[in-house]
Amino acid sequence: MKKTVLFLLIAAFFHINAYSKSLGLGGKATLTDVKMQDVSGEKVSLNDVAKSNGLLVIFSSNTCPFVQQWESRYSDAKNWADQHNVGMIVLNSNYQNRDGVDSFSEMKKRASEQRYNFHYAVDEDSQIANAFGGQTTPHVFLFNGNMELVYKGAIDDNYKSAKEVKHAYVKDAITSLARGEKVAVAETKPVGCGIKRKLD
Repeated sequence: MKKTVLFLLIAAFFHINAYSKSLGLGGKATLTDVKMQDVSGEKVSLNDVAKSNGLLVIFSSNTCPFVQQWESRYSDAKNWADQHNVGMIVLNSNYQNRDGVDSFSEMKKRASEQRYNFHYAVDEDSQIANAFGGQTTPHVFLFNGNMELVYKGAIDDNYKSAKEVKHAYVKDAITSLARGEKVAVAETKPVGCGIKRKLD
């Protein structure tokens, strides 16, 4: 019995570890030409959305409490990205919830209710999340104009209150990127709900 339990624990560890790879800073984005269904009815790829100064990718969902705390700041991030010629797309990679709270119809409903002003697309089979190492909703990945990773982590340092934010990581990173400067804080710990990804 003990051997069986130990085997299952080891198997689970390696199964999870196989999907814990994370794109390192300076690494090049992959799968950038994969077309994804957007709530607008369009099919878009990362390349379609990227602008001359880069691309902001946020892994998100519909019902995660952390997303709901940060969600009002997504539009601010989009406006900031627009001002600095950076594209933005939000991806739902929750494959295991695709027939429920993270279905495409629920995504469309969420986008309408919250008045999303950005692309919100289905990451089919969690392939982008797996390629980048997205871990939570939300989890942010910012790429430069060459689609090289310059920042990954949280949106800012206070999911509970926008008014109490002391370090606006994404805004600061976008500002530095647009100025051609090195991002001072290039990686922070993502805070949120685990992505319900496709593992096989």
